[in-house]
Amino acid sequence: MDIRFLESFVSVATHGSVAEAARRLNLTPAAVAQRLRALENELGHSLVSRVGRTMRPTASGLAVLGQTERLFAAMRDLRAAAADDLPAGQLSLGATATALTGLMPNILARLSTRFPHVEAFIRPGASVDLYHSLLAGELDAAVLVRPHFAMPKSIAWHTLRHEPLVLIAPAAVELYDPHEALERLPFIRYDRNQWGGQLIDRYLRQHRLKVREWLELDALDAIVTLVERGLGLSIVPDWAPPWPEGLHLRKIALPDVQARQSGVLWNRSGPRIAAIDAFVQCCTTTLLDPPDAPETSSNG
Repeated sequence: MDIRFLESFVSVATHGSVAEAARRLNLTPAAVAQRLRALENELGHSLVSRVGRTMRPTASGLAVLGQTERLFAAMRDLRAAAADDLPAGQLSLGATATALTGLMPNILARLSTRFPHVEAFIRPGASVDLYHSLLAGELDAAVLVRPHFAMPKSIAWHTLRHEPLVLIAPAAVELYDPHEALERLPFIRYDRNQWGGQLIDRYLRQHRLKVREWLELDALDAIVTLVERGLGLSIVPDWAPPWPEGLHLRKIALPDVQARQSGVLWNRSGPRIAAIDAFVQCCTTTLLDPPDAPETSSNG
């Protein structure tokens, strides 16, 4: 069985269209359709059927889909084993929303330059979800917020950034006492289901602050935008830039505050350990020695 034919089937089943699968695989629709027919002929069953304008997997197709992740993981392991301990193969990586914009671009740029035979598949998500996916073996490594509990010895952690909590307010608001302002003005809370949100909740309780909470969100970009529009104050981790552009905010350091730690978490062993170690190396060295910024030009 040609693994490329299976990948084409998965793309059609996932995206519901031969045309969309072809676009994502950089193939012609005719080539994808041919691969799909060849796979169906080899297996002796129809794998997809048309429902209106959408292609959906049949019962046989759903059964095959249930096995594909295991097959693809086995192929990644074979490529890594064939590399003879050299960094190679495909890594399944996780990253939080702020890490995707603030940390991962430079890390991935260094990874592609120094280890061109390592491929990366990135899954965005919340830290708690990425953590459990890594423990389940679904991810090789993840850039996320450090959990507030002891981690098993099968995984390793390296802190990349200390991100203190800061009070953010609209630029026009005068703040003389951050704690007084937090109790006086409407408060937009970072979701307590997130580890960063739990850190903020502990800060408020430790300082016995009774905030006028009216909204709770798990999206930091949305929180700072709402604050800039004058809808309240918030406490957020001072995450790695870029922050949303064009915002006029006051950012005030809070007293006696614990910093959120963002870093890389990875599995200590496995068939892709050489590639994992290469990724971790790029994470740690990029923060110490960031790549040069690309040249920009302006028309005056």
